[in-house]
Amino acid sequence: MRDVATVAGVGIATVSRVVNGKPGVAPGLVERVTRAAELLGYRYDLTAGSLRRADRRTHTLGLILEDAANPFSAALHRAVEDTAADRGMLVLAGSTDEDPVRESGLVKTFTARRVDGLIVVPTGRTDAELDAAGRNGTPVVCVDRPTAAPQVDTVTVDNRAGVRAAVKRLHATGHRHVAFLGDLPTIWTAEERYAGFVEGLAETGCVLHPSLVRRGLHGAEAAQEAARELLGLPQPPTALVSGQNLLTVGIRRTLQEFRLQRRMALIGFDDLPLADLLEPGISVIAQDPAAIGREAAALLFDRLDGERGPARHRVVATRYLPRGSGELPAAEDV
Repeated sequence: MRDVATVAGVGIATVSRVVNGKPGVAPGLVERVTRAAELLGYRYDLTAGSLRRADRRTHTLGLILEDAANPFSAALHRAVEDTAADRGMLVLAGSTDEDPVRESGLVKTFTARRVDGLIVVPTGRTDAELDAAGRNGTPVVCVDRPTAAPQVDTVTVDNRAGVRAAVKRLHATGHRHVAFLGDLPTIWTAEERYAGFVEGLAETGCVLHPSLVRRGLHGAEAAQEAARELLGLPQPPTALVSGQNLLTVGIRRTLQEFRLQRRMALIGFDDLPLADLLEPGISVIAQDPAAIGREAAALLFDRLDGERGPARHRVVATRYLPRGSGELPAAEDV
């Protein structure tokens, strides 16, 4: 910084104000300092700068996702990133793959790098560490799933209501033999969506057939194989409800393999790219990951701005997108 000040012909305090983006420096001086920095190849050291600031802020956030490659996670990530950018903050992200050991490692890594706050899709098995991070001064917001950590804000969606309404829609078009394919039971959202399925059947007077339930599936290939098993039953289902978007992909592949995509109804939880371009399009219970991300970021910035109240919980509504697959009537012989 002294070298930059010498070349620019200004004081070191002026250089400091320019590189920190503080107001009160004349445009001509800003240009001189910027040119001098470029000439010398100067790069501001954020880590060193944070040690000098009274608030010790690093202007970074940690985002811990289940799988950054999942479309839901990608949209969530982008919403958090856009909101953070408006505040001049950088987002560092990582995936857990539902592994609590990996989640724990990411929490430790991000807090060691002194991120200003954490937004986490929790596995549900590291609540103590999330609570400790909050008590040690790093605000935490959990999204998609709740946490037992007492001082952690959360943002979820109404999973049960979405699936319950989908089952009622299928019942209204004549389906009485409905199957459910869900993710790992250890995942809170998977449990909630299955509960919504059971409630939907009960409210429509339909029987819950254990043979039509496949849970503990993780990934498109597992769902693809489970759907094949269901189609091979003596009395296969006339409709399928998928508890997660990657499972929906696997199920649709199987339906197309057996050329049943126009005869067997399918409703999936979570939207997925190009679902509206298929024939028929895939009907989904859509979350709004962008709204979830914005809400989580808003809660986190409230904490960074001094909010000290009790933990808050925000619930984002789902919406049903009818595209054709969920509107197929029950066929007598599948």
